[in-house]
Amino acid sequence: MRKLLLIGLILMLHLAGFAIARIDTLKLTLPQVVEMAKANSIAAKQAITVKETKYWEWRTYKSNYQPQLALEGVLPGYTKTYTQVQQPNGTILFQPVHYDNSSLTLNFSQSIAATGGTVYGTTQLQRFDDFDRNNVLYNGIPYGIGYTQPILQFNSLKWDKKIAPLKYNESKQTYIETQEKISITVTEYFFDLLLAQVNLDIAELNYSNTKRILTIADTKFELGKISKNEILQLQLEVLNSQKAVGTAKRDVEIATLNLRSYTGIEGADRIKLNMPQVVADMSVATEKVLAEAFENRSDAIGFIRRLTEAKRDVAKARGDNGLKATLNANLGFSNAGLTAFDIYRNPKNQQSIEIQLSIPVMDWGRSKSRTKTAQANEQFITYAVEQDKQTFKQQIVTQVTLFNMMKEQIKLTNAAEKIAAEKYKIASERYVLGNLSITDLSIAFQENDRAKRDYVSSLRDFWGAYYQLRYLSLYDFEKNIKITY
Repeated sequence: MRKLLLIGLILMLHLAGFAIARIDTLKLTLPQVVEMAKANSIAAKQAITVKETKYWEWRTYKSNYQPQLALEGVLPGYTKTYTQVQQPNGTILFQPVHYDNSSLTLNFSQSIAATGGTVYGTTQLQRFDDFDRNNVLYNGIPYGIGYTQPILQFNSLKWDKKIAPLKYNESKQTYIETQEKISITVTEYFFDLLLAQVNLDIAELNYSNTKRILTIADTKFELGKISKNEILQLQLEVLNSQKAVGTAKRDVEIATLNLRSYTGIEGADRIKLNMPQVVADMSVATEKVLAEAFENRSDAIGFIRRLTEAKRDVAKARGDNGLKATLNANLGFSNAGLTAFDIYRNPKNQQSIEIQLSIPVMDWGRSKSRTKTAQANEQFITYAVEQDKQTFKQQIVTQVTLFNMMKEQIKLTNAAEKIAAEKYKIASERYVLGNLSITDLSIAFQENDRAKRDYVSSLRDFWGAYYQLRYLSLYDFEKNIKITY
């Protein structure tokens, strides 16, 4: 039993040590790092805040077309002072007043987008207490309805109904674009760290191999097969390799800090990045990217919005010029009495209708100038939108071309890396056998290191171009679906 307990304890310690070792190193892939950044980065949180702001702006716009109910009142309306009172003969006397004039009003209104008018209803109760004469009076409107209609004027509700949905849809697509922009940014941080780790691996391997070769060279020197100059050259290579290890470790720490800071990765675990793979069978056609971009991007919605806003400004300039008229009409019942209930007993009819007019007689061409300015601005925006569309298309065509070129470039750099590694291996073996110079060996070292770095750089270009395509089209070409959040 004691032996079994001892064995169990040893196994538990081994498992605990294994678990700690796993925790100490955090292995991450590029998709994992991208998702972390989208979930935890400051940029992602800012994007969510902007998205919420745009949502509540949209809700505010929607409320403009919903019925509004408001309760207004003066409670109390107490006054005790002297006030001027005009006498029948035209003179003024200052008389003391002491009263409370309180009121409550319930108002209902509904805007009509098609005409720009407003239907409203009201009910009101007013109480007047005269403390000097110990008198109470009531006045009120049991109910009344009315309508206000601007005539030949700019209808902001009508144009808002066209533009506000475009702005809201544009903001939703902008949020998705922001998420994809985060992918592009964090990919750069990912490859900064990956390249730093590859450089560290290269530096440590070179340091180890150089020391091994120096040991062999020392033996050759003792046998008189190589010169002192070659030993010194190798000693210098060892020192340079050791310096390269220190520099690479520093670069890894800086790149790790930058990646942690952007993605919000907490803890002290060492981060080890996995080399991304290339999706060789991914097919990207220019026509497909253009179609998705003009369907999904906020820029495409923005083109329509900008043209609509220009048309709105022309309509506003025309509506603010010339004749301005407003129709006000209402009908209902009103009454007065000594008690509140008297207001609702046999109320009297009340009606009113009026048309307010404003006609400019002489404005020295101001109205015409405002209209012509708005029309010129509309024409300018039309040209600007066309130019932006062309730039947008060209950007997509260029990016698709670059992406397809990156796919071919990776094949070449991958083949070059394999050749350089094989050449480096052969060079090392030949030097040990004594039929290769130290200069040729150093060249093989450098070519092997450069080939490894070139491959990582080509991977960086490939994935950077891929995420740039996602950003430009808001389309996932791996899964062949639109990107949504």
